[in-house]
Amino acid sequence: MRSSLQYILSAIFICQMYLAMLVLAIWYTPFVLFRRDAAFDAVHTYTRWVRWSAEVLVGLRSEIRGQVPTDEVIIAAKHQSFFDIIMIVSVVPRPKFIMKRELLWAPILGWYAIRIGCVPVDRGRRSQAMAKMVADVKAGAAAPGQLIIYPQGTRVAAGASKPYKVGVGVLYSELGQDCVPAATNVGVFWPRHGILRKPGLAVVEFLPRIKAGQSVAEFMAQIEPVIEGASDQLMAESGFRVSH
Repeated sequence: MRSSLQYILSAIFICQMYLAMLVLAIWYTPFVLFRRDAAFDAVHTYTRWVRWSAEVLVGLRSEIRGQVPTDEVIIAAKHQSFFDIIMIVSVVPRPKFIMKRELLWAPILGWYAIRIGCVPVDRGRRSQAMAKMVADVKAGAAAPGQLIIYPQGTRVAAGASKPYKVGVGVLYSELGQDCVPAATNVGVFWPRHGILRKPGLAVVEFLPRIKAGQSVAEFMAQIEPVIEGASDQLMAESGFRVSH
C-alpha cells in the first residue's frame, strides 16, 4: 500500500513538474525577449520549484555541499538522473551546457537553451563544435558562465560503471579554465528510468577545484577517482551498497 502511494505521488510530482516548466516558460518569455538575464531567472525559478515540490510531494529532500562556483569554470559532474541537473542549475548563477543540436527544435526548451548560452553540437561533429566553442571563448565571443559537462557522456545508474571520455580533458586543456568536479547520489532516489521517486536526501557535492594548466593526462588521472570516490561515499551514506 505504501509503495503504491509513492508511485501515485511520483506520478503527480512528474506531471506538475512538466506543467510548471510550460507555465514558467510562457510567463517569462516576454521578459526573455528583451533581457537575456531573464532566461537565468526563469531556469532558477523552475529548478528551485522542482527541488521544493520534490520534497513536499515525494519526500525527496536535496542538499548542496561544497563551495558553489560562481566564476567562469568548467563543472565536470557525475550524471545519474535529471535531478542532478536540476540541483546544479538551481545554485550556479549562469549555467550552460553542450547540447545536441536537435534540441534546438524542442518547443520553448531550445530557445531558452540558446538564451542562456548553451552550445549546440551536431551529431558526429562534437570535435568541431568544441573547437568553435574554444575559439569563441578565447575571442571573448562566448557568454561567460559555468559550463556543465558530464565526463562519462551520459546518465549512469547508481552503482554502475562507465569510462570517462578524454573529451573533458581536452576541453579543460583548450579552454584554460579551472575545473570543479561534482559528485552526487541522486540516482539512488531518482533512477534513470521509471516514474518512482523515492524519499531521502539527494546530495550534489562540489569538490575542490582542479586548477587550470595541467596536461590532459594529468587531469584525466585525477578527475575520475575524485568524482567516483566522492559519489560512492555519498551513495554509501544514503544506504546504497556500492560494489565495483
